[in-house]
Amino acid sequence: MKDLKYYMNLNYEIKIRQLTEEEGGGWFAEIPLLPGCMSDGETVEEAITNINDAKKCWIETCLKLGRDIPEPTTDDFSGQLRLRMPKSLHKALSERAKAENVSLNQLIIYQLARGVGHPIK
Repeated sequence: MKDLKYYMNLNYEIKIRQLTEEEGGGWFAEIPLLPGCMSDGETVEEAITNINDAKKCWIETCLKLGRDIPEPTTDDFSGQLRLRMPKSLHKALSERAKAENVSLNQLIIYQLARGVGHPIK
């Protein structure tokens, strides 16, 4: 069974930003994966200490109420993707790749990179 200790040992991403004078100054910290889990502090170190306390309270509350607790995912990407597409799109992409004298894989990677603004070499 997953308990408080289990969740506290997971590597949740913490986002930290400096607060403006209008916001009261100091530092703001949040764990985006845990909605509403946020805190602040006068220093970065204090904000981190406080967000870890907020995380503990957030998780304890969810456990008590029987709510699901999101878990962080790993960044293990294989670089491989399998997808299905309409036959007509497959044909159009294949014909374009052949016309440009590149593999279908190269054409798709190029077009995806352009679509997300990734640098193209």
